[in-house]
Amino acid sequence: MTSRSSAVLDVAQAPFYRAVGDEVEVFRAAAVGGLPLLLKGPTGCGKTRFVETMAAELGRELITVAGHEDMTSADLVGRFLLKGGETVWVDGPLTRAVRAGAIFYLDEVVEARQDTTVVIHPLADHRRELPVDRLGVTLPAAPGFQLVISYNPGYQSVLKNLKESTRQRFVAIELGFPPPEIEREVIAHEAGVDAATARALVRVGSAIRNLDNSPLREVSSTRMLILAGGLVAGGLNLRTAVQSAVVQALSDDADIVAALGELVDAVLPQP
Repeated sequence: MTSRSSAVLDVAQAPFYRAVGDEVEVFRAAAVGGLPLLLKGPTGCGKTRFVETMAAELGRELITVAGHEDMTSADLVGRFLLKGGETVWVDGPLTRAVRAGAIFYLDEVVEARQDTTVVIHPLADHRRELPVDRLGVTLPAAPGFQLVISYNPGYQSVLKNLKESTRQRFVAIELGFPPPEIEREVIAHEAGVDAATARALVRVGSAIRNLDNSPLREVSSTRMLILAGGLVAGGLNLRTAVQSAVVQALSDDADIVAALGELVDAVLPQP
């Protein structure tokens, strides 16, 4: 399992993020009391960037873990390891966050086994504590600790959904793809492209998202459009960039790829 910890950043160093609704205000209010947050939204809509931005604004360390099916509770809490011939305890990322009063962000929580994610329950209610069974102790969350989880409800199968016993412990924020004017600004800033290119990419994204009876499991995300913009900034022509970063990434089915290619040709300005 890999975890990522970011140093505390000041507001001037905060990652670029443009709010779409009241998500910033809800996060700030939840942070006052350390209330746990659940972020819902499609892949690539900016959930992780939002958490990174809020951690920087609040001046808090952020520890991020990506959920996956092989994750165990020991991956989160910690384990005994052999070091230099001695057995020593090594805190997991969740325990480090609890001790340090950091924001702990578990991305795609439903990808982890349900018997693993149960370990977060005592941190997500009035107890605000983490039982560390192997040490025989229960750690109270340090001031500033906040638990944030995310998932994509539209993508998960029935077998991979968030349990009600977990969901009801969290304040929920629903995020989506930004409106065109904000998405254009985000793409131009992140990819380093001009306004005309950003506008064209947003048209492509909107066209794919609005397909009737779409066979796609996922649609073109803002992240995909930024990647396409990055290819353009690197010298690739717009059509080839979209084909590589969006069309080919969305499907391996030759018929679907061909249909998406035709759609892109119709949407993009003629060369």
